[in-house]
Amino acid sequence: MEPKKNPKADLSRRSVLFFQLGMIIMLFVAWQAIEWKTYDKSAIDIGQLNLDDEDIEDIPLTEQLIPPPPPPPPPPAPEIIEVVKDDEEIEETIIESTETTQFEEIVKIEQIKEAVEEITDVPFAVIENVPIYPGCENLRNNDERKKCMSEKIDAFVKRKFNSELANDLGLDGRQRISVQFKIDNKGNVVEVLARAPHPRLESEAKKVIGELPKMTPGKQRGKAVNVMYSLPIIFEVQN
Repeated sequence: MEPKKNPKADLSRRSVLFFQLGMIIMLFVAWQAIEWKTYDKSAIDIGQLNLDDEDIEDIPLTEQLIPPPPPPPPPPAPEIIEVVKDDEEIEETIIESTETTQFEEIVKIEQIKEAVEEITDVPFAVIENVPIYPGCENLRNNDERKKCMSEKIDAFVKRKFNSELANDLGLDGRQRISVQFKIDNKGNVVEVLARAPHPRLESEAKKVIGELPKMTPGKQRGKAVNVMYSLPIIFEVQN
């Protein structure tokens, strides 16, 4: 009787599978053999740091230099004592007394004259107490008296001055006469000066100013003084 084979033990059924597995294994081995590489060990850098041959830096020891102390000052020179012989005469300084005695004659001092400051002419603009023109006596302060005096002198000159004289002299247009005079320490008008385009106008200006009334003199530091006054006379000539 022939023994029957077990169908599961039949290897021919899976021969194709085994063949494929063998081919895959052989291809893998052949690929690994082709890709296999070898290297020289001396050229291999293992990436390790050798610390045995590291240079050790020598740090020099520094020493702080202390400057030497300054030399001591020289000893003071010995004082020279001059020895004077006993028989040598020494001149001594004699201090005379400034006190007087009852036997000295007393010099009589004559009366000392007090120096008086002389005040020269004072301009009208800075005088402490302005000269008072007649009619300005009742005003309260210096500024009001200045204004009153200027207005009254202007009115007096306009009333007295002969402006028709310029027509007779053939002058035309605006005419200006500069006048300066002094009110002395007695209140009189003196030293009249005038400058005009024509000598006859100067004479007329001097004549009119000389007719100004006597005034109360101006005062500086409580003393009557001469006061300088300037006055322009201006008028228009129409032919």
